[in-house]
Amino acid sequence: MSKVIAHSLFTDFDINLFKSGTHYKLYEKFGAHIITKEGIEGTYFAVWAPNAAEVSVVGDFNHWNDQEHHLNVRWDASGIWEGFIPYAGKGNTYKYKIKSSNNNLVTEKADPYARRCEHPPKTASIIWEDTYAWKDKKWMKERQKHNALDAPYSVYEVHLGSWRKNVAENRFLSYIELADELVDYVSDMNFTHVELMPIMEFPYDPSWGYQLTGYFAPTSRFGYPDEFKFLVDKFHEKGIGVLLDWVPSHFPSDAHGLGNFDGSCLYEHPDPRKGYHQDWKSLIFNYGRNEVKSFLISNALFWLDQYHADGLRVDAVASMLFLDYSRKEGEWEPNEFGGRENLEAISFIKEMNTAVYKNFPDVQTIAEESTSFPQVSSPVFSGGLGFGMKWMMGWMHDSLDYFAKETVYRKHHQDELTFSLNYAFTENFMLPLSHDEVVYGKKAIVEKMPGDAWQKFANLRLLYCFMYMHPGSKLLFQGAEFGQTSEWNFNGSLDWHLLDHKVHKGVQTLVKHLNKLYTIEPALHAQQFSAAGFEWIDHGDHQNSVMTFLRKGNDQKETLVILLNFTAVPRENYRIGLPAPGDLKVIFNSDGEEYNGSDNFKNTELTSENKAWNHRAHSLVLTLPPLAMLALKYTK
Repeated sequence: MSKVIAHSLFTDFDINLFKSGTHYKLYEKFGAHIITKEGIEGTYFAVWAPNAAEVSVVGDFNHWNDQEHHLNVRWDASGIWEGFIPYAGKGNTYKYKIKSSNNNLVTEKADPYARRCEHPPKTASIIWEDTYAWKDKKWMKERQKHNALDAPYSVYEVHLGSWRKNVAENRFLSYIELADELVDYVSDMNFTHVELMPIMEFPYDPSWGYQLTGYFAPTSRFGYPDEFKFLVDKFHEKGIGVLLDWVPSHFPSDAHGLGNFDGSCLYEHPDPRKGYHQDWKSLIFNYGRNEVKSFLISNALFWLDQYHADGLRVDAVASMLFLDYSRKEGEWEPNEFGGRENLEAISFIKEMNTAVYKNFPDVQTIAEESTSFPQVSSPVFSGGLGFGMKWMMGWMHDSLDYFAKETVYRKHHQDELTFSLNYAFTENFMLPLSHDEVVYGKKAIVEKMPGDAWQKFANLRLLYCFMYMHPGSKLLFQGAEFGQTSEWNFNGSLDWHLLDHKVHKGVQTLVKHLNKLYTIEPALHAQQFSAAGFEWIDHGDHQNSVMTFLRKGNDQKETLVILLNFTAVPRENYRIGLPAPGDLKVIFNSDGEEYNGSDNFKNTELTSENKAWNHRAHSLVLTLPPLAMLALKYTK
């Protein structure tokens, strides 16, 4: 047996923090760390396996022989096994072979804290050391203004594997190639942020990355960890924030993963009513176990610290909040107060958000949460869960349902579209048209629209206009920005050839210009989460299916007048009330020629009249193009 030299990176204080659930930099202690001891370079290994009788490191440096390098268990009952192995170094592959004290069960596990993993379907961890020199000092110093709640926040959601492929070689683009092509595209489209669907290592492509096994390693599908940092750096160079999908809600039961790690339910809850997710056939973390909380919160902070992420979009929060989520009667047990809330998960979420904002006050956490659970985006100190924003799933469902209706019937359903404004300011809402809406037979967004080809795309443009004029931040999934006509295929590539057609190019140009408008007009973002930023002119013109309102900034001069016509009939001589007298101009018309609209209805001279309308002293007459939005602004 080769000798494992006794060594530790843990202090007594580290152990106390770990056991109390408040050690948030475990990645500096656990895992594989290249060090020099007594003049010899090698690797220090540390793994948590409290139910193990033996733990050995097997790898290509010892021919995967589990008798070569046995780790030493710490004396302090922490359950940590550790040791220094001389000459094991960067690039070596390894796993932990764990003999459990439970029936001598033997498991062979990847390192939960590995910084790099083998390319699936291989499953070993790789000893790695980061050498990347960041160049985003300016961005990091100034990013608070980009991530502030009163800043424009327009997100392009991307699945790196299917955004674009190298067709000639039938392969993924690498992080390096994406740093050129994707970064330039997102910048040209005027998005302020990009959200990457999970890039942490995962074994199974059809999971889209939502079944993680390598929580601390960017997937090797696209290159090395340093190359992923280069990609983030390039986004920052262009002034674009990077959000990462983060999945603390469940994990797969793959043999090399976290499940049954040391022959016991170590990371997962031992009660299947709390520890097994029936929908996703995966395991659920034990949020009441302090060491697991330390693991998860350390992981959240790791991506913000080591990879300069600007925020985390937290997946499947609703499944964490409720004990009866997707469970029938008898399949769940009430909490100690007889309720359905998962009190341990709620406590964990609050601790996670508190730790994130304490250490990184200039980032955002965003909850994918679909229920009416209160105060999701309120601070923890005021009784909330502590997220910065929450997805507005109600707006998404109501809007898509309304837009799916033939225009002639919409006058009977306008209340469905205006309903979101009744609760729009109860949370800091992000309006999502995400990947979930274009899979599993739901059809592409444009294919949900009624009418002939022209009307379909006019409706699509109008939907996006409604989204961008509606209070809240925005999220659009890849392909939707140019009217992809087929459902998203994780295994393929976006249909970029569609941009050869004017109708698709028009949608793309519209989104590009909407992003710009949202960014440069304070009325659209300065008070996007406040009722002070929105005011109805008229939401009750059901007969014409027209909706008019004001968007307001901090200065009255910034006010925009928004008009939306949800029918295919132009509305000529249409009168609306105005907040003040003056001259106005059209600053956006979604029916314009550049968007492949009809471009038949111009409004060149717009001066208010002293005629009362919509309970206002002044009004204006103009023409509303069919299935279109007009944005007006005062010139004086």
